[in-house]
Amino acid sequence: MSKVSIEPIGYALGARVTGIDLSQPIGEADFDLIHRGWLEHLVLVFPNQDLEPRSLVAFTERFGELDDFSNQVVHHDAEYQQVMKLTNRPQDGKPSKTYNAGQNWHTDQSYTVRPAKATAVYCIERPSVGGDTMFANMYLSLETLSPKLQEILHGLEGIHDASLIEGLDKRGPDVVTEFKRKNPPVVHPAVRLHPESGRHALYVNERVRRFVGMSETESRPLIRFLCEHAVTPRNVYRHSWSVRDLVIWDNRCLMHMAVGDYDPAEIRHMIRTSGRGEHFGRLAELQSPTPDEQSVAERKPHQLAAEVASLDD
Repeated sequence: MSKVSIEPIGYALGARVTGIDLSQPIGEADFDLIHRGWLEHLVLVFPNQDLEPRSLVAFTERFGELDDFSNQVVHHDAEYQQVMKLTNRPQDGKPSKTYNAGQNWHTDQSYTVRPAKATAVYCIERPSVGGDTMFANMYLSLETLSPKLQEILHGLEGIHDASLIEGLDKRGPDVVTEFKRKNPPVVHPAVRLHPESGRHALYVNERVRRFVGMSETESRPLIRFLCEHAVTPRNVYRHSWSVRDLVIWDNRCLMHMAVGDYDPAEIRHMIRTSGRGEHFGRLAELQSPTPDEQSVAERKPHQLAAEVASLDD
């Protein structure tokens, strides 16, 4: 009989999973239970886990194919290229490229045509106070809007623009220019159908510049309202990290933000894997991509994501 226990830790989303050691192989029955809990609660917290890059990869790849960071400028584990270092600790004598990652509300890699599916982060070192991560349930964010506004949103598409990433301008003009060149704006529906749960979720975040067919001036008030509505307290779970926590979340139906409310002189050091999601969306400047252009779009999250992964948390 399984010893796995899944207990909710937030009204809107989030559950704690106990009774399992993720450093060891997991049977199909236990993983099926975990996977169902993940789809139901959106964020799963596994406390008191003793994980290394090997065991982190072994567990998280059960959720699907992982991104490979071997040819990217982010710091990754020397042996397991699927494991990125999410840290403010200097790397190779230089400031970390992830020291200010993810500090506005976002969905990982929504500015690509194949946004992340599952993101998993394992805490190795944390500051004495602060450094939490907040999550917002985008199913609830949609369902608590008026039926008329939901109807309108089902007919809208948002242009997701990587240049709206918080802190991008601090990374130097050459990096910013190259990053924008490799990551042109992409179009996604404002409402997304989750491929596994069958539920609709709001797919708008602070990296949406405007809606297709609308100007930025027209779009801005609606984007602002939707983002503020999504992160009302009843929709949010705030995770206060403990060392040895593993947290895995479903990017297809939530937003999250790394809260930068800690002393930057203290270390916040974690390791992360990112699961490749379904092909979703198109390049903003294209209505019907040519085969060559579509090939580029397909490669972008995997081969051109040198800065994509480094700016999401």
